[in-house]
Amino acid sequence: MKILKSSFCFALALICNSHVNAQENRQTNIPIVLGSKVPKFVLKDQNGKNFTIADYIGKKKLVIYFYPKDESSVCTKEACAFRDSFEQFKNADAMVIGINSGSVESHLAFQKNHKLPFTLLSDPDNKVLKMFGVKNVMFVTGRETFLVDKEGKVVFKFKGMLKGDEHATSVLDFLSKKK
Repeated sequence: MKILKSSFCFALALICNSHVNAQENRQTNIPIVLGSKVPKFVLKDQNGKNFTIADYIGKKKLVIYFYPKDESSVCTKEACAFRDSFEQFKNADAMVIGINSGSVESHLAFQKNHKLPFTLLSDPDNKVLKMFGVKNVMFVTGRETFLVDKEGKVVFKFKGMLKGDEHATSVLDFLSKKK
């Protein structure tokens, strides 16, 4: 009987441990699959204010793009492509959000320098980047864009490290097909 009890406790511990590990994995770069719920997070925006993703779910579609560095050439092309098509995103009831590990101050300067009409979030430890499963490419954080529907589910993803300007058009193409 003691052996049976020990075996049951061991099995229960394994099940509990695998559940805990599954929860932890959301923070360790396991890619989000289409249909997954968007991870909940709070980050500082370019003005130093808290941005809570849960406040926007159900209100707008969310275009969340991760990019390596403010003011780098490909990242600037990407941000400007989102800026140049910003009205189309607004018309599609979508909010654009850029995220990287840069500081609040860096994001504010980047936003002002390029007249970016959307939110930039500071993820200093790349915790949110890891929650989304965005992988590094060489020694640089990855470049990936996610479209989240009003129910909070990821419905589209686009990855293209050197294709910064294609991120906005790929999301708009997807949105236009969903009408």
